Amino acid sequence: MPQEIFHSIAKKSGDNEYYTPVPDGYKIGKTKYIVIFGTVISGLGKGIFAAALAKLLQDHGLNCSPIKFDGYLNIDAGTLNPYRHGEVFVLDDGTESDMDLGTYERFLDKNITQANYLTAGKLFSHILNREREGKYLGRDVQFIPHVTGEIKGFIRNLAIKSEADVVLIEVGGTVGDIENSYFIEAMRELRYEEGKDNVIFAALTYIIKPNALGEQKSKAAQLGLRQLMSLGIQPRMIACRSETHVSEKVREKLSIYADIPVEKIISLHDVDSIYRVPQLLHEAKFDQIAIDMLKLNDRIHDISQENLEKWNKYINNLSNPSKIIKIGITGKYTGLRDSYASIIKSIEHSATNLGIKVDIEWIDTTDSNIEEKIKHLNGIIVPGGFGKRGTEGKIKCIKYARENNIPFLGLCLGFQMAVLDHARHVCNIPDACSTELDPQGTSPVIDILPEQKEIEGFGGNMRLGGRYIEVKEGSLAHKCYKSTKIRERFRHRFEVNPKFIKTLEENNLIFSGKAPDQPIMQILERPDHKFFMASQFHPEYTSRPLKPNPMFLEFIKAASN
Repeated sequence: MPQEIFHSIAKKSGDNEYYTPVPDGYKIGKTKYIVIFGTVISGLGKGIFAAALAKLLQDHGLNCSPIKFDGYLNIDAGTLNPYRHGEVFVLDDGTESDMDLGTYERFLDKNITQANYLTAGKLFSHILNREREGKYLGRDVQFIPHVTGEIKGFIRNLAIKSEADVVLIEVGGTVGDIENSYFIEAMRELRYEEGKDNVIFAALTYIIKPNALGEQKSKAAQLGLRQLMSLGIQPRMIACRSETHVSEKVREKLSIYADIPVEKIISLHDVDSIYRVPQLLHEAKFDQIAIDMLKLNDRIHDISQENLEKWNKYINNLSNPSKIIKIGITGKYTGLRDSYASIIKSIEHSATNLGIKVDIEWIDTTDSNIEEKIKHLNGIIVPGGFGKRGTEGKIKCIKYARENNIPFLGLCLGFQMAVLDHARHVCNIPDACSTELDPQGTSPVIDILPEQKEIEGFGGNMRLGGRYIEVKEGSLAHKCYKSTKIRERFRHRFEVNPKFIKTLEENNLIFSGKAPDQPIMQILERPDHKFFMASQFHPEYTSRPLKPNPMFLEFIKAASN
């Protein structure tokens, strides 16, 4: 659609069928779009595919900005149970988001914002507010054109804010879901308005291999693609997820069925690390295929040899570790590994850069015989969490690590449990408690933040996002970060009660990191220990493959010695 016609449609009002919000300064063709859909089953790894392709395009010199749409009616991911949806990933601006946004940040090595995340709840809240303000000019507000129009407006606003060459749009869920149907329609309209050279569709599908048959079957994939095509979405790239390499025969079948050249259908089989996925895409020339289809050759350069060598070194270290160590992660969500996705990745980043492999052992802190399960470990991590269940087991783990000189890293709730262990067993305050766990406790060593006391409800009401921290010179934290001022991300309501800080410090506990100009303790350590450190923040949110978080890096070093 020519530029002038597009803008005349966008600005029309009154009794017509168009509603296409266009930000000031928006120009068709300046930003290109790759839209990624899932078929057959959910959980195929659309976020990993989007992040890996974005990384390759970024390596070619393109500015890439990924965005995730989730069809649930929550405003954000903050109130979601980790068992149902995996971990909540917190952005620097305080947005509580889907874990795929963590994947984007790790692959692209850059911070993204709330503009990169859209839920149905956020979308409909925006639409209903605009309707109450009379922004729809008396029209009856409908899914088409208003809901789809606001989706396109959200995406174009991201294009303007990020100044992206390419926006990669991950459509959450699976084709056929009611909750993403209107979003799929919005993507069809986006291509209609922007043109085929500016929007391409990519599909992830699943190739099954029934044990009874012993061969790959493509019928489920064919039907999923056919359903996508029936909605007006013609994929121009297909990635086939499977346990093993997808056969040429299967790819040929999909080529015929989906009307797409076989060289644009890739096997995206299981590998030992998600950081190998860019290599798979590059070997299949998926990055160049996307560049050619979007006519971006005049904006790119050859991939930097230096950057390629750094990434390849990281990949090679994955396969050739010099030693293997065992790290225990204690918690109550150990039945679902996605609950601790960022921690797992942070361990991998540090270990791989050190040439080490880590075997993770999951420790259920509700187990009564917990000491027997941790005494053989090289290191212990006590992660964040909410609620009382399993907390006494976490304190037992920390006490054992402290008394037996086992490297220990506490994260958020792990920081608070380390304070309780110290208060009870070193400072002789046997009734030391947290008001989160025991609101009527007589010695609230951990108490709610003052600014939290008048807040009601659960969503988006914590101390959230990136904040600066003052680090004490000469401390272990200073050795880790090599700076007296750092920035990390928070997600908590409770803190060390200032009334107890002096007693805690007089008994050999060092608070080596604190909030600037406030008595809010944010890092603790013990000088008499091989490695004993905990943070009120979440260092796992800022770890990247080639830039592991310093706290994790020093922890893995200590555990490996």
